[in-house]
Amino acid sequence: MERTRARATVFLMLFLGHLSNALEVPLDLPQPPTITHQSPKDFIIDPRENIVIHCDAKGKPHPSFSWTRNGTHFDIDQDPKVTMRPHSGTLVVDISGEKVESYEGVYQCTARNEHGTAVSNNIVIRQSRSPLWSKERNEPIIVQEGVSLVLQCRPPAGLPPPIIFWMNINFQRLPQSSRVSQALNGDLYFSNVLKEDSRNDYICYARFPHTQTIQQKQPITVTVLNLDAINETVAALYNETDFLSDGSAEERRPTFLIPSGSSSSKMVLRGQVLELECIAEGLPTPEVSWSKVSGEFPAKRTSFLHFQKTLRIVDVSEADAGEYRCTARNRLASVHHTIRVTVKAAPYWISTPRNLVLAPRERGNLICRASGTPKPTITWAMNGIPIENSPKDPSRKVEGDTIIFEEVQTGSSAVYQCHASNEYGYLLSNAFVNVLSETPRVLTPANKVYQVIRNSRALLDCSSFGSPIPKITWFKDSRSSTLDGDPYVLHENGTLEIHVAQALNSGKYTCVARNSLGISENHVYLEVKEPTRILKQPEYKVVQRNRNVVFECKVKHDPSLIPTMTWVKDNGELPDDERFVVDSDSLTITDVTENDAGTYTCIMITTLDQDSASAELTVVEQPDPPTDLELTDQKPRSVQLTWIPGDEHNSPIHMFVIQYADSLHHHGHWHNLTVVPGSKTTAHLKLSPYVHYTFRVLALNAVGLSIPSLPSRVYKTNPSAPDENPSGVDGFGTEHDNLVISWKPMSGHQANGPGLQYKVMWRQKDVDKEWTSVTVANVSKFMVSGTPTFTPYEVQVQAINDYGIGPEPAVVTGHSGEDLPMQAPDTVQVLVLNSSLAEVHWEPVPPKTVRGRLKGYKVYYWRERSLHKHNPHHVEQQVLTFSGNKSHGMLPGLQPYSLYLFNVRVFNGKGEGPASSNQQFETPEGVPGRPSFLRITNPNLDSLTLEWGPPYDRNGRLTGYTLKYQTVNISDVLGPVEELALPANETSVTLINLKYSTRYKFYFNAKTGQGAGPVVTEEAATIMDEAMAARQVDIATQGWFIGLMCAIALLILVLLIICFIQRNKGGKYPVKEKEDAHTDPEFQPMKEDDCTFGEYSDTEDHKPLKGSRTPSNGTVHRDNSDDSLVDYGGDGGDGQFNEDGSFIGQYSGKSSARDTAGGHESSEAPSPVNTSAMNSFV
Repeated sequence: MERTRARATVFLMLFLGHLSNALEVPLDLPQPPTITHQSPKDFIIDPRENIVIHCDAKGKPHPSFSWTRNGTHFDIDQDPKVTMRPHSGTLVVDISGEKVESYEGVYQCTARNEHGTAVSNNIVIRQSRSPLWSKERNEPIIVQEGVSLVLQCRPPAGLPPPIIFWMNINFQRLPQSSRVSQALNGDLYFSNVLKEDSRNDYICYARFPHTQTIQQKQPITVTVLNLDAINETVAALYNETDFLSDGSAEERRPTFLIPSGSSSSKMVLRGQVLELECIAEGLPTPEVSWSKVSGEFPAKRTSFLHFQKTLRIVDVSEADAGEYRCTARNRLASVHHTIRVTVKAAPYWISTPRNLVLAPRERGNLICRASGTPKPTITWAMNGIPIENSPKDPSRKVEGDTIIFEEVQTGSSAVYQCHASNEYGYLLSNAFVNVLSETPRVLTPANKVYQVIRNSRALLDCSSFGSPIPKITWFKDSRSSTLDGDPYVLHENGTLEIHVAQALNSGKYTCVARNSLGISENHVYLEVKEPTRILKQPEYKVVQRNRNVVFECKVKHDPSLIPTMTWVKDNGELPDDERFVVDSDSLTITDVTENDAGTYTCIMITTLDQDSASAELTVVEQPDPPTDLELTDQKPRSVQLTWIPGDEHNSPIHMFVIQYADSLHHHGHWHNLTVVPGSKTTAHLKLSPYVHYTFRVLALNAVGLSIPSLPSRVYKTNPSAPDENPSGVDGFGTEHDNLVISWKPMSGHQANGPGLQYKVMWRQKDVDKEWTSVTVANVSKFMVSGTPTFTPYEVQVQAINDYGIGPEPAVVTGHSGEDLPMQAPDTVQVLVLNSSLAEVHWEPVPPKTVRGRLKGYKVYYWRERSLHKHNPHHVEQQVLTFSGNKSHGMLPGLQPYSLYLFNVRVFNGKGEGPASSNQQFETPEGVPGRPSFLRITNPNLDSLTLEWGPPYDRNGRLTGYTLKYQTVNISDVLGPVEELALPANETSVTLINLKYSTRYKFYFNAKTGQGAGPVVTEEAATIMDEAMAARQVDIATQGWFIGLMCAIALLILVLLIICFIQRNKGGKYPVKEKEDAHTDPEFQPMKEDDCTFGEYSDTEDHKPLKGSRTPSNGTVHRDNSDDSLVDYGGDGGDGQFNEDGSFIGQYSGKSSARDTAGGHESSEAPSPVNTSAMNSFV
C-alpha cells in the first residue's frame, strides 16, 4: 500500500510564491520601463512562416519602442514588410516573396519613456535549414565474416542539426545490439560482421526537427562471405568493386574504433549535456564498461546508452570535470581509453540587480553578481548608454558589480543595465531606480479569506507599496498587540507566516502599512480546516478471473470543503467500461479480466488538500497448458519428456501432472503416470513393454489445473516376457471335494506382450512333492475336483505370453472344501449365577470331527415356563455364538423364577454340527415388575379409591404392595409423605380423611422375597365444595363487572374534561374551592399550569400502599363538600372489585375485604389512574 500527499508540494510552491514577489510599482504611478517579454537569444525561425520578434514592456507613461539590427538603428518605417504591433515593440516580418536570409542578424529592442530606457537581449535571428543530401554512388561492400565494419552516414549540415537513424527500404529500423550500434555522429559500427548482416538496403535517414522533413542517403549493399567463398569470388569481383579484408575470421583482441589512441579530451559547458563514446571491435564482441578515475558518477544525472557504449551526464556542473575511463573486453583481453573532461561555464547569475524605489534623499544599492569559467567581466550602462558615457551624478558611485546611491534627488530615475560576459556567452539584466514620494497603500485585496489545513503552513499576504518603503505590522481580532514571535513569522515583503496552523489561529487579521507620509491597513480572514484523511485504505487483492472485487476507500474531511473522489489505475484514468462501478466509498470491478490487474489509487481531493491510497490487484487463473512436448533419450523401458510451461497467470505452478494413453489396449483412456515439481520442465518416465504411449501434461497452480496440453507423438515399446505374475492368488473349496484356485486377471498393460496365459499349479501340502499344473487363458479361476475334505494345498499362478514366462510365482497355501461337523460337544453343564445370569460349560469336540475351519460354538436356549402358576407357558428360542475354540459362555438377560432348556453345537464355514442333549436349569426369584396398571376412581371431598393389577412379570411369589402419597400445591411444592402397606391379594384401596380440593401424588409398587419392584406413579385431586366453588367464580369475567368498569372510565374522562374547561374559564368548582380552603399541609394543591394533581406526602408513615383501597386505618375522612365521586357514581359502589380497585376504593368511603378458597387476596394490577393524585383530590 502506497500513500501520497500533495499538500507539501502545493504549500511549498505557494510559500515560494508568497516570498519571492519582486518589487512591483503600481502602474498608476510614474516608473521607468520594464521589459516583460522578449524572444530567446538564439531564435531559429521557420522560413515558411512570418518572423515574429517579441518585445513587450510596461512603464508610466507607457514606453515607446525602437530596434537595432547588427548594431545599427533599424528603421522599420523604411521596410513595408516589417510592422510593429500596437502598444508593443513586437516586430512582425512578412516574408512572402522575400528571402529570409535578408532578415537574419542580431536584433535588440529598446523601450523608453521620460523616466528611463530599458533594452532587450541581443536576439540572433537564423532560419532553419534542411539541405538536400549530395548525390553519390555507394559501391557494394564485400567483407569477410568476423571482421569489423563502419557504414558512414555523413548527413548534410542543418540548423538545428538533424536526428540520424538507420532503416531498411520498408522504413523499419535496423536492429542494433552490443555488436551493431549507431555512433553519435550517425555512422553505423559493426564490431564484427555475420552472414546475416548481408543486405542491400542499409539506408541512413536524417530528420530535421524544425521543418519536420526527412531525407535519406542512397542504400548501401553489404555482402558478408566466409573465407572459402572469398577465395572463389575474389578474382571475378576484385577489379570491379572495393574489397575489404582484414585477414581470417579468427578471434581477435578488442581495439577501439572510436575514439582513437589511448586517451583524448573533451570540453563541455556547465548546464549542457556531456556525451562520451567508446566503440570497440573484436571477436567475440567486446563488452564496454565505464568508470570515473577520480570519483563517482552523479547517479541521478547519469545514463548509459547504445548498449553501454555511450556515457551521458545531463546538467553538467564543475564537479563533473575529471578523467573518465572506458574499458572494452572479451575473453581474450581488455583495452582502456581515458577521456579527460574539462568544464567551462558561460556567465550565470548569482544575484541579479533588483528594482529600487527610493524616496528623495534615501540611499540604496544595485548589485549585479555573476560567475562563469573564465570569470565574466561586469559592465554597467544607464538607459542603454555605457555608464562612463552617461551624465555624471554625484549621488551615484560605481564599485565593480555594485552601484551605490546616496541621497538621491527627484528626477534622477533611470534604468540601469548590467552586462556579464566571457568568451562563452553574456548576460544582460535591467533594473530601474525610481525616485518617488508616495503614501503607503496595501495592494492585497480587502477582506480576502485564506483557507489552510490544520498543521500546515499559513501565509497571509500584505502586499504594499509606498516610498519610503512602508513598515508592516500585523494584529489579530482585538488588535491588543502586534503579532511577532512564535508562532508568527513576519517576512520582508509583509507576508505573515504561521508555521503550524491550528483551529485557534482562525479569525480576522489586520495588516498595517506605514511610512513617514501616512498609514494604510487591510483586513483578511484565516480559516483553518480539518485535513482530509483516508480512514480505510484499499487493500491488496488477489482475485480469480471472472470473479468480482471491491476496493474500499473511506475518507474523513472537513465538512465545509467539497470533496471529489477519483479512482485511477496505474496513474491513468479508469477504463471506460461498465464493469467498473464507482460508489461514494468503494470501487467495484465485476467479471475481472487479466487486463484489470494493476495498481488502483483512490484520490480524495478538496480545494485545499488531498489524500490518496493505493492497492494492487493481481488477477489469477489456471495456468495455460504446457506446449512443445518433446520425447528424447529414448530407451526400451524409459523416455525423457520435455515441455515448455504456459503462462502462470500470476499464480506460480506447483506441479505438472503427466498422463498417458495406451492406444493399443485402452484407446482414448488417460491415466496418471507421475507428477513433477513446478520448477522442472523435464521428466524421466519409466515405461512398460508392449504399450503404445501418448503423453500429455497438465499444470497445477493454486487456482486449479490447466487444460491438458496437446498430446505428444506416439511412442511404442517392444513386447517382452511378463515382469510380474497375477496378484490376489487364493485357494479355497466350494464343495467338500474340490479346490478352487483364483487370481486377479492381469491387464494388457501388465501383460508385456501378446498371448497372455496363466499356468496354474497345485500340490497337497506336506504330501505331494511334484506340482500338478494346467495352462489357461482369459479366466481368473480354476477348479480342482476330487480332493479330500478340508486339506491344505500349495498353489501358484504364473503369467506366460508369446515372449516368455513371468518370474517365479509366490506359493500360497489354501484348503479344499469343508463339510459339516460330525460330533456334538460333550459334558455340558450349567451354573446359575443369579436370577438373570447363567454360565454354560462344555467339552470341545476333537479337531478331526470339525471337518473344516472351526468358527466357534452356538448355545441354543429358551424359557420353558415360569415357576409361578399364574404366568403362562411360552417358548422363545435364543442363540448365543461364542467364536473360536471356547469351552464356556455366559447366558445373560434371563427371566427370574423360570425354567430354561438349552443345548450346544459346534460350527465351521460349512455350517453347524449336531446338537448336544437338552439340559435344563431354574432361575431363582427376583424383584417383581411394575404393576400392570394403577387407576384412581371415585374422587370425593375427602376420599379417593385406587385400583391396580399385579405385575405381568412377578419374578417370584408376591409378598405385598407399598403405597406412598403426598399433597402437591399449585406451586408444585410437595407435602409430607404418607406410606401404606397392602397385602398381595388386594387389588384396590380407598383413602379417607383427605383434604378437599387438594391434589395428591401416589407412588405404587409390588414386592417379592427379593425386594420391591419399580414404582408406578399417578396424580389425582379431591373435589371442591359447591358453595365454595360459587364464591370462587372470577369476578373479573362477569358481565356486570365489565360494564361497571367501563362506566367508571367514562366518568373519569368527563371529570378531566370539566377540569380543563373550568381552569380555562378562570372559575372554580366545589372540589377546587374545598382544596383551597384545606389547611392540611400534607395535601398539595393542584398545579396551576397544567391542571394536574399534586402528590400526596405522609410524614407519619400513613402513606397508602400501592394498589390499596383505603388508608391504613381502614376509613376515608370526608369533609362537608357536596361534590364527590359518589354523587357522580350513582349508588356509590362497594369497592369490592378486581380491576382499578385502588381508584374505586379511595372514593367509596368503605373498606373492602374478600375471602378466597385459598385464603389469598387478589393480585390484580392497580389502576392506571395516579393514586396519589386521587388522594389529593379527596
